[in-house]
Amino acid sequence: MSEKIIIIGGGPAGYTAAIYAARAELSPAVFTGEQPGGQLMWTTIVENFPGFPEGVDGQDLMGVRMRKQAERFGAKILDKVVTAVDFSTKPFKVTTSDGQVTEAEAVIIATGASPMWMKVPGEAEYKGKGVSVCATCDGFFFRNKEVAVVGGGDAAMEEALDLAKFASKITVLVRSEKLKASKIMQERAEAEPKISFVWNTQVSEVVGDGLKMTGLKLKNVVGGEESEIKVDGVFLAIGHKPNSDLFKGQVELNERGFVVCKNRTSETSVVGVFVAGDVEDARYRQAITSAGAGCMAAIDAERWLKGDGR
Repeated sequence: MSEKIIIIGGGPAGYTAAIYAARAELSPAVFTGEQPGGQLMWTTIVENFPGFPEGVDGQDLMGVRMRKQAERFGAKILDKVVTAVDFSTKPFKVTTSDGQVTEAEAVIIATGASPMWMKVPGEAEYKGKGVSVCATCDGFFFRNKEVAVVGGGDAAMEEALDLAKFASKITVLVRSEKLKASKIMQERAEAEPKISFVWNTQVSEVVGDGLKMTGLKLKNVVGGEESEIKVDGVFLAIGHKPNSDLFKGQVELNERGFVVCKNRTSETSVVGVFVAGDVEDARYRQAITSAGAGCMAAIDAERWLKGDGR
């Protein structure tokens, strides 16, 4: 089986790349992976994606609207998991979990990144029902409510400061006895009266009433004491891992595992292989920036296939 272009990933970057590639009459094949629609499939209402003044359900945006838009222009969307790639020779080869090998002249990597989870009881049950990994996305829903942030780095301070615009109280739960955040971020968080810190503490369980989370069970990592706090939400800021294991040894990755871009474009270290979204973007990690990157990757791929930059 052979394609002009393959897109690996079915989140905002992958679907947007598919829309642009399909409109360029490249008939892209999109392998959506284990989570068709990406991280937004866990989000109930998305209010910061342009064009939806009343907000839009994450599953509706990704699983229906963007997917159908790509299919409308001729993208072939396949709910398959890519298990191996070979970018060493052309045409490139992409293998899926059913053993099928598909060749392609160009490939766009749009596999995203996965937030790191605590892996404690109740976390999965209340994901999207109080448990969040994005204050920018979900902070508005916690106006005048009490929330917790888990983490001690810059990302955790950014989450806490974002939440201070809405929440009445933010408790930052730090596993160690001090913050890992940069000095300026520490100072900003410490200066915010809504933010307080609990040290040497980890979450042992997310508790709720079956519909939404209502609190957290905590454990002191030094003395072992257990306690419980009532909060309406918890925001995890313990890191993101780019979904790039598949591409080790195939394209250049940085020390954190993110795919490296060349010359401020979507080009990777392999000519004909492009990248878009959170698998490359360690800074912004927003649906709209991923969508924009998907557009860029599709345009770069189209121009390369036509001969520009060969």
